[in-house]
Amino acid sequence: MKKSMYYVGLDVHKKTIAYCMKLVDGQIVDEGVIKASRKELWKWVRDIDGPWVGALEATLFTGWIYDFLKPHCRELKVAHPKMLKAIAGSKKKNDRVDAEKIADLLRCNFLPECYMAPENIRELRRVLRYRNLMVRESVKFQNKMGGLLMEVGAQYNKKRLRGRKYFNELLETIEDVPASVIEMLKISRAGKEMFEAVQRKLLAALKNHPDLKRRVGLLMTIRGVGEVTALTWALEIGDPTRFSSRKHAVSYCGLCSAQRESAGKTMRGPISKQRNKHLQPVLVQAAKLAPLWNEELAVVHERELTRGNRNRATLAVARKLVGYMLAVDVRQTAFEPGSGSLVA
Repeated sequence: MKKSMYYVGLDVHKKTIAYCMKLVDGQIVDEGVIKASRKELWKWVRDIDGPWVGALEATLFTGWIYDFLKPHCRELKVAHPKMLKAIAGSKKKNDRVDAEKIADLLRCNFLPECYMAPENIRELRRVLRYRNLMVRESVKFQNKMGGLLMEVGAQYNKKRLRGRKYFNELLETIEDVPASVIEMLKISRAGKEMFEAVQRKLLAALKNHPDLKRRVGLLMTIRGVGEVTALTWALEIGDPTRFSSRKHAVSYCGLCSAQRESAGKTMRGPISKQRNKHLQPVLVQAAKLAPLWNEELAVVHERELTRGNRNRATLAVARKLVGYMLAVDVRQTAFEPGSGSLVA
């Protein structure tokens, strides 16, 4: 006898996982709470006596649970947390109810699914984000050195402070500076160099990784796209074919404004906060420098400057960059000036 399909909703937390298992007609087969560990998950999944599909909300802890459960079910989906209005707007809200509602959305085919990158891409993405953390920490120590010097009234050259030779000469020549400040300057310098060394090592490993080397090389054929921009695009986008159009990709990157339309009236708000927060700032920063290297982007920048302010011009360049990179990524060919981007 063919067994019925089970629809399983999982409400994931740091230490526990609430689950609700239903049949297609909504009848609850099983529900409860288990510890968020591989051992407990294996005991739980081993006792399921039929085929099942599952869904869980995207959280910080979703990745390893997704990878562990996927081989044991027919299909496993990840729900977009911002789109789960049935849960966010509930009058009664607890882990059991949340798991049940996820199961209901799954069996009724109303689950707002989000993209889950392959495990190898997520692993490399984690390394890149850690590298970005190292860069931020290095900048903090650099700024701290300048702050310490200003506190004691020491004269220094801000641009040359990054150099080791100038820094050592500065320590020997500055006068009337407390010994504690000298010591903190040395510690800050050591911290800055340590974080810079780590980020360089991580960046070198990423750009030479066999899964990324060719893809990053093709993206860098676009003048104005450097290795950090190319790596960030490749790892944060994942599969470029999941975007149906350039506009879809631009929206994902957060380079368009929020839109509200009612009774025939359309209102545009500020730039959308529903975006990939790791990709958006990298693209904006790249758009500020790209016109210096790319004639086509320079034309876009100048045209938009005549229509609005500098921020509008930067966003226009960033959107154009998205079109270029999406075209290169989908076609898997080097960029040719004048070839344009994918159709919107």
